[in-house]
Amino acid sequence: MTEKDQQDTQSEKSNITTNDSDKNSVNEEVVITNQPTELSISELKSELQETKQNLAEYEEKLKHSLADFQNLQRKTQSDMENGINLKIDKLLLEFLTIYDDLFLAKKVLADEKSDVSGLVSIVKNMNSLLLEYKVTPINALGEIFNPNFHEAVSVVEDSSLDDGTITKEIRKGYISHNRVIRPTIVEISKKLKLDNNLHGE
Repeated sequence: MTEKDQQDTQSEKSNITTNDSDKNSVNEEVVITNQPTELSISELKSELQETKQNLAEYEEKLKHSLADFQNLQRKTQSDMENGINLKIDKLLLEFLTIYDDLFLAKKVLADEKSDVSGLVSIVKNMNSLLLEYKVTPINALGEIFNPNFHEAVSVVEDSSLDDGTITKEIRKGYISHNRVIRPTIVEISKKLKLDNNLHGE
């Protein structure tokens, strides 16, 4: 290789090195340019305040949604319980009708001196069943009339008793789990009003 050729080769290498250096320099500039710009403290505070406001709004919406869900859950549960209770009450009323018939038959047969041992056993079993399911009779005789528990169908005048005193149970009423499933049908007293004309007044 001649001296001139060697000089040309060195010159080409020098150009390549220079070009590579220029490329690195460009890459560094690009990297520097792509770095995020730093936010000022006031801008950071503003963004933080906005984030807090958004968070408060989302929290409030979440509370409302949760409250709506709980209300819906309570309503659904209440509707289900009411539906179940209505069906149970209907079944109990049918049961009590049969119970009343058997109890009345036992009483009539007993008054006629007939053998009621079979009916006594049946009524006893029915009483146990009512007790097991917490169905209790409403005590009415001698009590003051209460429209929540009693249904009056007749009135008897009696000056010795306070107005509204229950003098007779015509049909027994029952309570189940603090609910009146059947009121007691009763007769109540009413004080006799004296005719003032009879006393010359």
